[in-house]
Amino acid sequence: MAETTTITKPAPIIEGSLTAFLKSIDKLGAGAVPSTFTGIDTTAYDPKVAARTTAQTDALAAATAPAMAGLVGPDAYKDFMSPYQQDVINTTLAEFDRNQAIQNTGMRDAAIQQGAFGGARQGVMAAESARGAATNRANLQAQLLAQGFQQAQAAAAQDLAARQGLGTYQSQMGQQQQAYDQAVLDANQIAAREAEFQPFTQLGLIGQQLAQIQPGAFPTQTVGYAPPAAPASPMSQFLGGAAGIGGIAGKLGLFG
Repeated sequence: MAETTTITKPAPIIEGSLTAFLKSIDKLGAGAVPSTFTGIDTTAYDPKVAARTTAQTDALAAATAPAMAGLVGPDAYKDFMSPYQQDVINTTLAEFDRNQAIQNTGMRDAAIQQGAFGGARQGVMAAESARGAATNRANLQAQLLAQGFQQAQAAAAQDLAARQGLGTYQSQMGQQQQAYDQAVLDANQIAAREAEFQPFTQLGLIGQQLAQIQPGAFPTQTVGYAPPAAPASPMSQFLGGAAGIGGIAGKLGLFG
């Protein structure tokens, strides 16, 4: 019994696309074994971290202990003392001494007029005046020194605050620059990754389009094939001929 083989082929309009698609997949999957697969270079899109900017490193260096040594501690005020501090003290004390000498002269003249100069009472008054003058002079000098120290200390604190503010500003500016650099690195990484996966992405999109083609959207070709019958053997041909001759001879009465 003859058998008929039916082969259903895609429509000619998409047969070429399917063939090209499958060939492209074969090329990409040729090195699918992990040890030999070189289709994707993962080093091209390795994640990277943006380096610190100069502003950040400068701010960090300025905040270290060696850089802050002269701005904190009990001696921080010394660099901010007025260079004219001692001159002011000397001038002020000299004026105090001059005024005290005038007062002493007045007291002596009064004692002379009263006839008490050189007496015990005048001596006690002179000693008390000298002691009070020395105390007042020391207090005045201490006030001048304290005032200079407080001014220098305030200036040191202001300088420290200014440096800290500048460091914060530099750090913020550096962070903004670093964030921008990181965004550039991330964008380059994404672009490199897309470039490496571009053939796979492209084939994936093509495959999706081909898969969405509904059956029957394009006519198919049905090819019928029936294999030919086997040729008769010489013996069967002879027997068939002999049977035919015998039948004819019988009908003619040649064999009684």
